[in-house]
Amino acid sequence: MKLLILTSVAEFQEEILKLFKTAKIEAFSRSEIDGYKKSNKLIATLSWFPGEKGGNESLMFFSFTEKEKIDLLFNLVSEFNEKMETNNPIRLAVVNIEKYI
Repeated sequence: MKLLILTSVAEFQEEILKLFKTAKIEAFSRSEIDGYKKSNKLIATLSWFPGEKGGNESLMFFSFTEKEKIDLLFNLVSEFNEKMETNNPIRLAVVNIEKYI
């Protein structure tokens, strides 16, 4: 059993769900997060409070799943990232789980 962690800008949610379905990862969780890169002056100027810096609307998915499904998802995400036209690739990481119940 491994812990899969995937982060992406919110605009890719539909594509990510398709990737999960293709990889047969059916049990997962999703959370809305703020994503930050280098300081973005445009975002800061759009804020209600100019001194406050906002992040990009992003998503984090995580799933406890088997290695075989993760390997397929890595291939699918790599293909997706190669074809994208923006500088916001899907990020994917895997963490080994020593014990679980």
